[in-house]
Amino acid sequence: MAIEVPRRAVLSRPLSVPLIATVVVALPLAVAAQPGIGLRDTTFWLQLVVACYAGVRLCAMVLSGRRRLIQGAFWLFGYLAMGIAPLAQSVLGRDPTPVLGPREDTQLATALVLCGMVAFDVGALLARLRPLGRERGRPASVHRGRLALLVLLAYVASGLLIVQLGGPGVFFTSRQEISASLAEATGAPADGADGGGEAGSALLRGFGTVPAMLALLFLTRWLVTSRAARRRPAVVLPWAGLLVLNAIVNNPISNPRYWFLTVLFALLFTIFPRSPVMYRAALAVGLAVALLVFPFTDRFRYDEDARRPLETDSVLEPLVVKDYDQLNMFANTVTFAGDGHGHSYGEQLAGAALFFVPRGVWSDKPEDTGFLVGGWMGTDSANLSSPLWAELWLDLGPLGMTAGFAAIGYLAARTDRRYVRRTVDDPSPGNVLAVVVPVLAGYSFILLRGSLLQASGRIGIALLCLALVTTFRPSRRSELR
Repeated sequence: MAIEVPRRAVLSRPLSVPLIATVVVALPLAVAAQPGIGLRDTTFWLQLVVACYAGVRLCAMVLSGRRRLIQGAFWLFGYLAMGIAPLAQSVLGRDPTPVLGPREDTQLATALVLCGMVAFDVGALLARLRPLGRERGRPASVHRGRLALLVLLAYVASGLLIVQLGGPGVFFTSRQEISASLAEATGAPADGADGGGEAGSALLRGFGTVPAMLALLFLTRWLVTSRAARRRPAVVLPWAGLLVLNAIVNNPISNPRYWFLTVLFALLFTIFPRSPVMYRAALAVGLAVALLVFPFTDRFRYDEDARRPLETDSVLEPLVVKDYDQLNMFANTVTFAGDGHGHSYGEQLAGAALFFVPRGVWSDKPEDTGFLVGGWMGTDSANLSSPLWAELWLDLGPLGMTAGFAAIGYLAARTDRRYVRRTVDDPSPGNVLAVVVPVLAGYSFILLRGSLLQASGRIGIALLCLALVTTFRPSRRSELR
């Protein structure tokens, strides 16, 4: 009897050689060989190792027979933001954000990045060695009546945001104009210089964007998996309206690019929940877009008079823009701690977890880590990154950071496996996990880029929305069909 070869294995063979050759060998070596004034020192070689290691793991995600959404997002970010981009900056001798400490601090930060990646892999390996077992109790599912409430909330909240900012037109101008309109609507400083005064505008924008995205995803899931739903105007018409609403409030012009990436990833994997081909294509195309397109979309951050020209004098120029300042900020965090501030031993993480507690109640509430380090650097910018490596290292030290990444890798691998099993074994329209995991995979770019305090607001709003629609005791009347 002939043994049938799985289609995914046949599909991966023609992709494997050119993909690995390009991502692991050709691109890092091409970047390293470019002319520049940077030093070819220990830091440079460590960055080359990080790029190659992350490239190997990214290729493994793309060519895997399983869809590993969260792990794939981790390695895509790690390869670009912590591998290729720092390598290009080292070659050119240019930093998108000033690095105040000695070169040794950048070397330590690069070594810690590599340690975090290895720890993530170890955690994922431990998760694969442990069987999932049977789920206890009923799986989470979407309650039909509560979903209608979420749709209503999405329309009201997004409509309020549009009205407060002066109509749909402002969403197609620039992020600078949006920030100014939000500041005017909420009374917050336009530049966010107080480090915490943007709470009102963050809540307004969060409630105006997150419920609309989640409502669209849940209705999309319903339409994709149910022929009966596609015949119901009561489902199709609200979905079409949400599509228009998301095109306004979640478009890539007026939103941070990482947030738009979250919406795009989540929608793509909700429409194609069981397609390995789409999963591979999303990672491969995401890599190309991040290298070739992503840096240039920074022009939408500013109004027309302040937009920067697109001309470059080096093929590496797109990789030395401020979007890829993660390793620079990690190095500055190392210097910040060594300058007498030390480690915070959980204080920063507590501030992110308890983001909803007002400063009037918690007078010593920690500041955003990126803003805190930026203030020490002498800049008042509220848009400095604080990658997860820096957050964990500042709070927990090197051992705590390593253990943290091992735990994250373990949880990511377990969640990915559970997602695959649930989307294969449970194709029901109300499968909550089939929507939550794509959202988490997309949002992991924001969590990895940091800072955690900035990322916590939308997470809290998303959790409230999920609590609204989720039930563990579905009845025949409440199920999506």
